[in-house]
Amino acid sequence: MYFYPNSVVQIAKDVKPSHRGELEITSVNLEYLEKDQLKLQTMSRGFAWLDTGTHESLTEATEFVKAVEKRTGLKIACVEEISVKYNWITKEDLKNKILNLKGDYYDYIKNKVLK
Repeated sequence: MYFYPNSVVQIAKDVKPSHRGELEITSVNLEYLEKDQLKLQTMSRGFAWLDTGTHESLTEATEFVKAVEKRTGLKIACVEEISVKYNWITKEDLKNKILNLKGDYYDYIKNKVLK
């Protein structure tokens, strides 16, 4: 997962296609590395990196996420759950925002996050 400051726009404009004829994200990362402005976070055990650069890999990632969520009963990266955990929003505020929303995702929030 990549997070870039606004300076990435100019850097990306200057990226030249690789020998494969593609604009490579690695070129952007190398620019930040050369400027000693690259920060990274090592993922510890239990994290999985899922490449989604092709239709097939996106489908594989989707199936992986579905399987993990089904087996654990937990959502992966539920923004509302994270926001409540870190007190960025109160349970009461969240409850009011999703009160009339329906679907499995909102059922999860109502049954797991707001309990």
